[in-house]
Amino acid sequence: MTNYTELDHSIQARDLEVVRGGNRVLDAITLGIRPGIVTGLLGPSGSGKTTLMRSIVGVQIVAGGEVTVLGRPAGDPALRHRLGYVTQAPSVYADLSVRDNLEYFARVLGAPLARVDETVAAVGLAGHAEQVVRTLSGGERSRASLAVALLNDPEILVLDEPTVGLDPVLRADLWRQFHGLADRGKTVLVSTHVMDEAERCDELVLIREGRIVADGPPAELLARTDAENLEAAFLALAEGPA
Repeated sequence: MTNYTELDHSIQARDLEVVRGGNRVLDAITLGIRPGIVTGLLGPSGSGKTTLMRSIVGVQIVAGGEVTVLGRPAGDPALRHRLGYVTQAPSVYADLSVRDNLEYFARVLGAPLARVDETVAAVGLAGHAEQVVRTLSGGERSRASLAVALLNDPEILVLDEPTVGLDPVLRADLWRQFHGLADRGKTVLVSTHVMDEAERCDELVLIREGRIVADGPPAELLARTDAENLEAAFLALAEGPA
């Protein structure tokens, strides 16, 4: 595993444990996430990806260990405007227009209303700003949710399977946006269980049954396992010692 230091990681977890219903959902998770790149959290459904993300955001009760974000404990009120979180479910109101949603959330978050048009344009929805959300496509709703997370121009973005159910063209468009944000120095953490999406990440964290089995750039993981593709690499690493 990588040796993490506080100097080069904006997110750190140390010996993080989460227990739910008597089951250990996360088992002694230790990792660090760097700014300026897209980090992918890769694992099958039920592996603990969402629980780990909730722990980073500070909305998950933990049984042990700690998570720090930008040097502060996860969930610290001071992080509220520095971190954007996109859940798997849409975070916008279906009966409001895109603009009305963003103006509402801007007021809730204390973001300048001037950011609304800028953010709508940033996610490629300028032509749909007055459209009611329920009439948008799945990909457009995902971009509207991303727009809400971007309103405060956060330093960290935590995106929980934001491209599930989208067609390849829409997925590619969102991934270009993720890399554009990382190029601006943002910390971008994206979870996925789709192997071809993993190839789009600069670094990967592989998780299975609540434990990290490997991390590193995709090319390094392929070289480490002498595998032909990331799916084979994941299987090889998951079956080996954690």
